[in-house]
Amino acid sequence: MALNPVGLDFLHSAFFAGEQLARNIAQPIVLTALAIIVLVVLLEWLVRSFLVKRRARGAS
Repeated sequence: MALNPVGLDFLHSAFFAGEQLARNIAQPIVLTALAIIVLVVLLEWLVRSFLVKRRARGAS
């Protein structure tokens, strides 16, 4: 999602923009999006590990 041209431009403006205002606007948005992605990945990992353990016990 971040590797499309719009996402790359937004990442560039969040961390490498010459204007402080652009960085101040874009950084919280990018960091919030990254935190949400990490939470979703963690939640998916927990659900998958729970299902694997449940299937290993024989419950269906």
